[in-house]
Amino acid sequence: MKTNNNSLIHPPDSKTLRKRIVESLQDVKGKKIVQLDLRHLDGAPTEFFIICEGESHPQVQALAERVYRDLKQEAGLLPLHYEGQLQANWICLDYFDVVVHVFYPQAREFYQLEQLWSDAHVTVFETV
Repeated sequence: MKTNNNSLIHPPDSKTLRKRIVESLQDVKGKKIVQLDLRHLDGAPTEFFIICEGESHPQVQALAERVYRDLKQEAGLLPLHYEGQLQANWICLDYFDVVVHVFYPQAREFYQLEQLWSDAHVTVFETV
């Protein structure tokens, strides 16, 4: 993708991408942000999950939209899939190596991704 000044936008490395996603979520007051490192697990669908929750459906939408906007503007990245915006119970943004899950609290409790992938290495981020 080209910018206006004809310089090439390079996609960030995985660590930079994950850091920027977490910062975007923290900027919109995402709650209970965790990262699951799935790289050592056989059959894992991706390398990392980043999971968080919002306190309301509008906040869930705002969290997902912030990640989408920041990665698009700063790195020219668009998710391979972006699902769940209408109901805002569980919004998923798939950036191939990193999948972002933004939950409404009851949906997070119901789907229990952290328990499903309990063998993953977990990093917990502070709520700002």
